[in-house]
Amino acid sequence: MADFSNYDPNSVGNPNNNIFGLPTTEDDAKLVLMPVPWEVTVSYGAGTARAADAIFKASLQVDLFDPEFPDVWKQGFYMRPPDKKILMKSDYLRKEAELYIDYISKGEEVSANQFMTKTLKDVNEGGIFLNNWVYEQTKALLGRDKLVGLVGGDHSTPLGFMKAIGEKHGDFGVLQIDAHFDLRQAYEGFNYSHASIMYNALKEIPQLKTLVQAGIRDYGSDEWEYVRNSNFRVITYFDKDIRNRQYEGQSWKQIAEEIVSKLPEKVFISFDIDGLDRKLCPFTGTPVPGGFELEQVFYLFSKLHQSGKKIIGFDLNEVGIGGDTDWDANVGARVLYKLCNLLVTSNA
Repeated sequence: MADFSNYDPNSVGNPNNNIFGLPTTEDDAKLVLMPVPWEVTVSYGAGTARAADAIFKASLQVDLFDPEFPDVWKQGFYMRPPDKKILMKSDYLRKEAELYIDYISKGEEVSANQFMTKTLKDVNEGGIFLNNWVYEQTKALLGRDKLVGLVGGDHSTPLGFMKAIGEKHGDFGVLQIDAHFDLRQAYEGFNYSHASIMYNALKEIPQLKTLVQAGIRDYGSDEWEYVRNSNFRVITYFDKDIRNRQYEGQSWKQIAEEIVSKLPEKVFISFDIDGLDRKLCPFTGTPVPGGFELEQVFYLFSKLHQSGKKIIGFDLNEVGIGGDTDWDANVGARVLYKLCNLLVTSNA
């Protein structure tokens, strides 16, 4: 346990301390946050690979008092520094992927171009490398009985973590907050695309029994067919349907409790920031009109906590970088703090 006897939680955040200004080390923290600076396959806006640094900086402005989860920070939160080698590999492969995406967007045949064939191979091998790296890192932390949260990066990043979670905890479900299904198979030819994370998780992690998605509002017909044929392994709450139910008199309380009821006893939260209204995340990689208010998602999390189901890990992804005020990082830091409090409280 960290020693907070001389720490004032109401003072200005000290940039020489760790996340949220806490004087915590990895050894004395109950929860370790692992940045994954990776965004190789993003198909629209970039910048998420550097989100962890921006969130860290913004976190110094977050007040530690959370009336729903008071003093949970005393259990200790620690964020590792982003791995520069991973970031460099991401930057290099991202440039390669951009050339490839531009090439195929014009209808060109990949097999007819030796350079593009090699590029596709390199990017796919990079995805395998990243998945294995995340798996080994998170497995080691879980083996030390640390609670773990992952901070991306794009939404491809948590696959290895989910595998480690399955091995540690057995059967579990995922609550996905997102604008997209992320159920595409090898999107744009990339096997481990950000648009394929849930397809790959369902395919490769046998312990993942149920995926409950909320906020979905942009998707392909192939993904819709996947959900329809999943025999309720995937349960989706579309943004439009949620709004229509509310317009017709149902409360968010009713809907949120229904969403929670579909989840099994152990739950992993996968939070793509584009599940929120874009005013809260204007620089996210693939913004879509519509989405949740932050209070709606926090209310859903409260209902999940009140249900007694155990939260076993989380990822926070697709936080963008841009603008004069670092607004995305500001919102991302507050989402991260709530997730940290929720995970630690659920494992008290």
